[in-house]
Amino acid sequence: MTAVIEYEVELEVDEDVAAAFRDWLAGHVRDMLALPGFVSAACRRVLDPPPAPGRIVLCVRYALVDRDALADYLAGPAAGMRAQGQARFGGRFRARRRVLEPV
Repeated sequence: MTAVIEYEVELEVDEDVAAAFRDWLAGHVRDMLALPGFVSAACRRVLDPPPAPGRIVLCVRYALVDRDALADYLAGPAAGMRAQGQARFGGRFRARRRVLEPV
């Protein structure tokens, strides 16, 4: 099955909780991949542009089967999935999201 849409989440995390955040993120990504329509995920540490002092930046790019799968996620489980990170790390991280499609 070929993915036709990508959902990217960039996470800027306080450096002093980065190890715990990465551990939590691994399970979170597994949970995301168990949702309908999610095909794969890649997690990377962003090196350039460099993060602010005392922060690290991670980028997770999820591949989904189609736009409908992303719409279903955003209308359904997204709020709960996002709340998990907030409950665990509160204001210790910031997330930005983008949706990408092949050209």
